[in-house]
Amino acid sequence: MSALKTILVAGSANLDFVVQAAHIPAPGQTVLGRSFQTFPGGKGANQAVACARAGGVATRMLLALGDDAFAAPIEASLRSAGVELFLIRKAAQPTGVALICVADDGENAITVAPGANALLSVADLPSLAGVSHLLLQLEIPLSTVLAYAAAARAAGVAVVLNAAPAQALPAELLALVDILVVNEGELAAVAKVQGTLAQRMASVAVPMVVTTLGASGCCALVQGRWWTQPAYAVAVLDTTAAGDTFCGMLVAALSHEHDQGQGFQAALALASAAAALACTQKGAQASIPTRAQVEAFMRAQPLPAPHQPPLQSIAGEPQFIAPSIVGPPKGT
Repeated sequence: MSALKTILVAGSANLDFVVQAAHIPAPGQTVLGRSFQTFPGGKGANQAVACARAGGVATRMLLALGDDAFAAPIEASLRSAGVELFLIRKAAQPTGVALICVADDGENAITVAPGANALLSVADLPSLAGVSHLLLQLEIPLSTVLAYAAAARAAGVAVVLNAAPAQALPAELLALVDILVVNEGELAAVAKVQGTLAQRMASVAVPMVVTTLGASGCCALVQGRWWTQPAYAVAVLDTTAAGDTFCGMLVAALSHEHDQGQGFQAALALASAAAALACTQKGAQASIPTRAQVEAFMRAQPLPAPHQPPLQSIAGEPQFIAPSIVGPPKGT
C-alpha cells in the first residue's frame, strides 16, 4: 500500500463577518440586514478544510495569523478538520478579516482586509518533503506566491493555483503552474485573448486549466483534451466558499482518484458536487461537506453521463450540458 499523499496549502486565513440581507447594497446604498454571524474563512483555509474533508490525503497548511482573539476560531476550525498547521504569528498585523453580505438569492459581496496574510513571506515556507501538491491562491503577496511556486517546481511538487481574487498574472508564474483553477471572471483576467471561452482557456500556457461555470457546471482543458461536467441540483442558500470547496476537493481527488484508477472525470464530478453542497449551508468552512456527504449526495442526485468533446460548435466553443437545475452561481 502506498503512503498517504500530502497536500500543502499555502495561503490566507480570515475571520468572516457575515450579514444576511434581502439584497447586496448598490454603491452609496444602505441595506438593513437581518442576521449577523462570524465564521472561519479565507481562501487558503477554506481550501485546506476541503482537502482534509475529501479524505485520502494528508493536508497541511501554511498560514499567518495575528496575535489577537480573531485567530482562535480559525485555528480551531482548521485543527478540527484534521489540517496540520504551520502557523506563523505576525504580531505586527491583526488576523485577516472578510466583510460579507449574503443576499436572499445566495449571491454575496466580499471585502477582505488581509492583515497578517500580507506578511506571509518567502522564508516561511516549510519543507516540501513528502508533499505531492502545493495549492496556492492570491490572497497573499504575489511575490510570495511566485517564490513558493518556484520552490515547489524545484522540488518536483505539482503546483496548483486558484487565481483568485482575479488579477493579471506574470508569465513567470504561469510557467511554474501545473493546474490552474479559475472562474470566468478570473479567466478573463489571466487569458491573453478576449475571444470565446475555449479560446481564452487555450491561450493560457498551463498544462491543465479548469474553469468553473456556475449553473453550467465546469470544463477543463488538459493537454489539448476537453472535459466537461454538468452542475448538480441544489437550492442555493449561501455561495460563500463554493469555489474554495471545488478547488480543495478537486486537488484531493486528483491525487486520490488517480491512485484508485478512477481518473479525471471522477475528480471533476466530486468537486462539482461538493461545491453545490457547500451552497446549501451558511458560512465558509462550516458549509464544506465531507467525502461521505458528497458521495451520498451524488448517489441521490444522478446526472446525465458527462460528455467529453469533441462536442464543439463551429466557433470552437465546448458544448456544455446545462440541465434546468440550480447550481453554484458564476463567480463563486
